[in-house]
Amino acid sequence: MTALRGRRVVFLSWRDTRNPEGGGAERFLEVVAAGLVAAGAEVTVFCAAHAAAPPEEIVDGVRYVRRGTKLSVYLHGMRALRRGDLGEPDVVVDVQNGLPFFSRLVTRRPVVVLVHHVHREQWPVVYPGVTGRVGWFIESRIAPWLYRRDQYVAVSRATRAELRTLGVRGPRIAVVHNGTDPSTPVTSGKAGHPVVAVVGRLVPHKQVEHAVDAVVALRGRLPGIRLHVVGSGWWEAELREHVVARDAEDLVVWEGQVDEARKHEVYERAWVLALPSLKEGWGLVIGEAGMHRTPTVAYSSAGGTRESVRDGWSGLLVEDQVGFVAALGDLLEDHERRQRLGDGAYEMSHAFSWSHAQLSFALVLVSALDGRLVDAQDPDELSARPSS
Repeated sequence: MTALRGRRVVFLSWRDTRNPEGGGAERFLEVVAAGLVAAGAEVTVFCAAHAAAPPEEIVDGVRYVRRGTKLSVYLHGMRALRRGDLGEPDVVVDVQNGLPFFSRLVTRRPVVVLVHHVHREQWPVVYPGVTGRVGWFIESRIAPWLYRRDQYVAVSRATRAELRTLGVRGPRIAVVHNGTDPSTPVTSGKAGHPVVAVVGRLVPHKQVEHAVDAVVALRGRLPGIRLHVVGSGWWEAELREHVVARDAEDLVVWEGQVDEARKHEVYERAWVLALPSLKEGWGLVIGEAGMHRTPTVAYSSAGGTRESVRDGWSGLLVEDQVGFVAALGDLLEDHERRQRLGDGAYEMSHAFSWSHAQLSFALVLVSALDGRLVDAQDPDELSARPSS
């Protein structure tokens, strides 16, 4: 895209993919950044420092600058942008993972706010008490006012709808869906016994306890049932305590942090992917599992799952924990239905490509650089109007 050639783009992000706590949001950033580089842009990603990567490096043409902790990164980012440590950007992408970087206060350049999901339900779970209330006040009141004239990008229509409720008005929220990474070839096939997989960070709002409780409830109906937990995180000790308290040590297989080959082997062998998250902007694991014809059971209230899972076709969406257990049990017992949903999950996983996400995101940035606000629903409805 010639309109981006030579343009300087700065992303301000809490994390990057090499961060041990990185996930789908960081994968989205990494891919769209690489797409911008391919289009001729100069891209810098500013994020928190961590032991798994150096303070500065260039990866696939993208410059990474890492400073501060997961909390102080916001002040470091504002300072670096204001002082010109990140160059003189033509456009700034402020990745709002609950908290924004307040970039609007320190730059006159166009700002695009990238939001994966709204954290209304997560604040009291992850930061109970005053800290959570302050965080939610900033996200729900301060940020919409501060960026009241700026372009937004949401990764799902559900997130866009939530942003509307926070006062992000006008046709200026573009929807750019995630893509699906190619699967790593494996030949193991489905397991000979019921296997449920959970893949992701072990943090409270992922609610892995619901998957544990489900296999405990189903053990009498489904002899040999196992739950494979892939991932790590600061909530792991509490989760392990929950497994012990439920007398489920024999049901849970702790995979830990695994390489891509093992992750895809788990997807391949699993009969069902359980995604009991409180909130998901999209849910990259849904598409990854779908590549292996593994359907997903998730909560419809999680938001983005209503788009990444087609209920009754590529998986099942439920309303509560009772429904979660029932859906898992029914699907594990019904081979024909599970196979049918698996075929739908496979087709669904190919419906969203990273190349399209890269193009859509680039078009949003081009509009921002031209002073236009975009209200587009990925993939085809790109419309723009002059900014006011």
